[in-house]
Amino acid sequence: MGTIIARKRADNTTGYTAQILIKRKGAIVHREAKTFDRKQAARAWLTRREAELAKPDGLEKSEDPTLAVAIDRYVRESIKKIGRTKAQVLRSIKGYDIADMKCSAIRSSDIVAFAKAIKAQPQTVQNYLSHLGAVFAIAKPMWNYPLDRQAMKDAMTVTKRMGITSKGKTRSRRPTLDELDKIMTHFGKVSARRPSSVPMQKIIAFAIFSTRRQEEITTIKWADLEEENSRILVRNMKHPGDKEGNDTWCELPPEALDIIRTMPRAVDEIFPYSTDAISAAFTRACQFLEIEDLHFHDLRHDGVSRLFEMGRTIPLAASVSGHRSWSSLQRYTHIKQTGDKYLNWKWLEVVINK
Repeated sequence: MGTIIARKRADNTTGYTAQILIKRKGAIVHREAKTFDRKQAARAWLTRREAELAKPDGLEKSEDPTLAVAIDRYVRESIKKIGRTKAQVLRSIKGYDIADMKCSAIRSSDIVAFAKAIKAQPQTVQNYLSHLGAVFAIAKPMWNYPLDRQAMKDAMTVTKRMGITSKGKTRSRRPTLDELDKIMTHFGKVSARRPSSVPMQKIIAFAIFSTRRQEEITTIKWADLEEENSRILVRNMKHPGDKEGNDTWCELPPEALDIIRTMPRAVDEIFPYSTDAISAAFTRACQFLEIEDLHFHDLRHDGVSRLFEMGRTIPLAASVSGHRSWSSLQRYTHIKQTGDKYLNWKWLEVVINK
């Protein structure tokens, strides 16, 4: 039932992997493995586990749920907040065949097949595997679910080398003044027809001058504004590893502060609107105006680029954008023009006086 396999590691040491495989009527009903530095330790573990599994209820005590169950438990028990995108991806994974497989049965080839079944760009497939990898990383040590973390690592290597996955491409798209003129004119007409609609002109202008992300715009509060110091506390700022506790003071350029001053103080949030409403309105406008490949997030890119074009150093630009790593701002420093793109921009006066 059990075997011990010796494998050379990258550091030239030897690891001893004790493996247990149980079949019933030709089907695998239980599989687990554990690696030790000494063969004696591997043999002792193997002897103990075989004795435990040989008991009448021994096999039932070793949980081997489906991947879908493991995903649900990960989402349910995670104390650290799971981002909206990650949660959406994990829900989506449960719709694929791999989610119905027992944890012990999943091999690297199954993960690769799952990746190939995702009808999306390689960058998106990379995100799927990355988020699923978080479940593989903790399932065995936390719940003793027999998910093979090495299988995920092997699958990541295969999909990368075969071109199934790839890192996300760095966007360099920026709106032109002509495109912005069309967009602002469009939302001016919308506002005239429906005065209670989301004030997209103000939000677009604020996104550019403040360099804030869409979700940050909708969550900043009056209580976090230091008007006298022209700065705002952005809570839980986006970070690759941490979703909570990244509260960051960001400088507000004069234009951004002027826009804030035009907003009513009726509720806690300065811009009390949903990200979905903003995103949908912006996307529909671009489609209607036949403006191709322009995302709301490109406004932030344009705003940060503007800071460098105006002569800001990396530290000074970071004080506005909130970037922790100055190296991540390097791509903005290769500017093709100098000066303020928005000098005497007519729409700034429109949104401030509106």
